[in-house]
Amino acid sequence: MRSLITAMGCVLVLGAGPVATPGTAHGTANASAVTAVDLAAGMRTLVRRIAGKDPRAAVRADAWVAWADESGDAAIVDFLNGGLARAEERAREASELNADFARQVLAVYTKEFAPMVHAAAQYAVTGSDSDREYFARQGFADAEQRDRQAREADGSQARALAEADRRFVRDLKDNDPGPQVRSAAAWAVRPGASDEDLVEFFAYGWAHAAALDLTAHRLRDTDNEAGWQARARRLLTDAQEAERAALDAAGEARAAARAAAARAWGAVRTQTGPARTAWAEAGQVAERQAANWRAIAAAAAAATGPNWRAIAAVADGTGTEWTAERAWAAEQARLWDDLLAQALDGETRMTDPPS
Repeated sequence: MRSLITAMGCVLVLGAGPVATPGTAHGTANASAVTAVDLAAGMRTLVRRIAGKDPRAAVRADAWVAWADESGDAAIVDFLNGGLARAEERAREASELNADFARQVLAVYTKEFAPMVHAAAQYAVTGSDSDREYFARQGFADAEQRDRQAREADGSQARALAEADRRFVRDLKDNDPGPQVRSAAAWAVRPGASDEDLVEFFAYGWAHAAALDLTAHRLRDTDNEAGWQARARRLLTDAQEAERAALDAAGEARAAARAAAARAWGAVRTQTGPARTAWAEAGQVAERQAANWRAIAAAAAAATGPNWRAIAAVADGTGTEWTAERAWAAEQARLWDDLLAQALDGETRMTDPPS
């Protein structure tokens, strides 16, 4: 269960804005029709998302501070250039890990299906650092065992299991788009597994694994995007400065300056490649997950018995989260497509002979 935490690692157009084509004074009357990409706005959007979505309290807090800073975009840039890494390092400290762990357990282990764990997590969340350390080291496992013993003594959830339930979980083991859900399902139906293992999967194992898959997806995309945007900002600044220098150059130096500017725009173009590929793939993953959770919600609504109620309570919400991830991926993909178009336009301007 500790893997729930360890899986979780004035508007400025960055680079001084679009290059203004000076016109016939520099012999370049062909103004670009491509709209300059506002990377500053993209970075602010990313930091706002981190502030609201990151599972680590330390990271969310620093992101909120950067986003709310009134000094302009310097705080945003500083956060993505180094502040995020510093916050992540702080989140790896034991006290922060324990606090995040307790909060995540509280969100997944419901009072209805895991009352002992839920109560212990609630106590840890509102308690002291030592309370949270005890919960992470021993209290969670002890409470989980007490819940298991209570379910076994009652027996109603195990008796309610049907062969159709086992088939559904076996299908998840082989076909669910989330690796953590596949792993949890495989454990629940492994050779020698008991009915209680399957009950635990329905009660909280499924929701826990789904949360891990969503968290891992978000953390990976956030870390990648922060790095891509920081590098793109530097390259875009270099390209815009190189083009201004080329437009100001004269005589024999002009051709060399234009070639240097074209290379700088080419570097921006190249920088968009990994991001465009990754966001296309992220969108496909999110769409598969959203469709999968729509199917799970339908199955849960049609099922009877106590075991499906736990996953029914989270299926719609999980599907909504993945739908939002799909929209976020599409938004980021558009940003990088627009930056590609801007880079190609700049490269063309600097490659074509001046008129």
